[in-house]
Amino acid sequence: MSENNLREESNSNSLCVESEDGVQRREIAETMQSQAPSDLSTGARTPTEHAAVVAEHYNTLQEKGLEERSKSRIFYLRNFNNWIKSMLINEYLRKAGEGHFHGQPLRVLDMGCGKGGDLLKWRRGSITHLICADLAETSVEQCQTRYNDLKGRSRHERAFAPVFSAEFITADCTKVRLRENYKDVTLQLDLVSCQFVFHYSFESLPQAECMLRNASETLRPGGFFIGTIPDAYEIVSRAKKARGRSFGNDLYRVEFEYDPCTRRVPLFGAKYGFHLEGVVDCPEFLVHFPTLERLAEKFGLELVFKKSFKDYYLQFKEEGRSLLGKMQALETYPPFHDSPLLSKDPDDYEHVQQYMQRSTGHRKVGTLSRAEWEAASLYLVFAFRKRKVSWNAEGKPEYPPEPVKSATPKTS
Repeated sequence: MSENNLREESNSNSLCVESEDGVQRREIAETMQSQAPSDLSTGARTPTEHAAVVAEHYNTLQEKGLEERSKSRIFYLRNFNNWIKSMLINEYLRKAGEGHFHGQPLRVLDMGCGKGGDLLKWRRGSITHLICADLAETSVEQCQTRYNDLKGRSRHERAFAPVFSAEFITADCTKVRLRENYKDVTLQLDLVSCQFVFHYSFESLPQAECMLRNASETLRPGGFFIGTIPDAYEIVSRAKKARGRSFGNDLYRVEFEYDPCTRRVPLFGAKYGFHLEGVVDCPEFLVHFPTLERLAEKFGLELVFKKSFKDYYLQFKEEGRSLLGKMQALETYPPFHDSPLLSKDPDDYEHVQQYMQRSTGHRKVGTLSRAEWEAASLYLVFAFRKRKVSWNAEGKPEYPPEPVKSATPKTS
């Protein structure tokens, strides 16, 4: 599929439902076309330079202890995002394991593993092998150290099965074929996870294709590719409402190099600066989701699930209520024993005050501040499933369309 075809097809596949703020998604999708001048696509930096900036940012990010993190203005936001990841990973580990017989291996690739923040999730999910890959060398080293610590502690934990085996790869997943770095190149994966990282691949079409090839190439038919990314529709929508190059609040800020209200946004290389208090401050790229879907089809991946963080929370909050508490994913309001709220702005809690006035019997509730929720609701979750593969005469993979299920129930 050529880049020109992608551009033409993405326009015809524009969504036409309205977003919550009334901005039509068709209008936003039409804005995200490729007719922007080439100097707008990636700014003054090359893809290699952008990768170096991102790697340097995460390599120099300091580890903070729990006490220091709990005082952070984004403490609950980070925990909420972590809850989203936990629910998503748990759900699709369960789906990936359906049909497995007892003792059958469950293998996972964590693309963009960072410092190993999801290692405990993989442990609790009873996987047997994990491949961790990330661009930032220091992060991979810290991930491996965490894994070794986890393995050491497990010797004293009788309740758990032995810790999964693991391998660690330092590589740019948008440019390097990961399979060539696997210890076993014939390995088949059950799940590929890419959390808060995939959007970096939309710097260019070749990078996006490379990332999707890495997600799909060793994923078994029926396996899943899951992830979390910024919602491009939501970002462009907020930029239009702000009528300028930037928007945000005291926790986060998004800033474009040009005004997306007056100039069309390219499908690839749609760069913006993203700042999140004390955590992130580096260039990112919009992911036009219809384009992602079309590209994923090329690699045998079909979309099975896509929701905003807001809708995902509403769908799974009852099922994940206990985990919300354990992970401290919501702030208690009013706080216990006159403890201070993380936000000093009373307007940040106006929504929960109104909720408690309307409701009866609620002495305390869990919530996110308005500023935190505005940041969290910039994101969405997705899941793709690998289709069955066949091979043509040239030895290349082909993915025949899945048979359409009849809407009429069968009768005997």
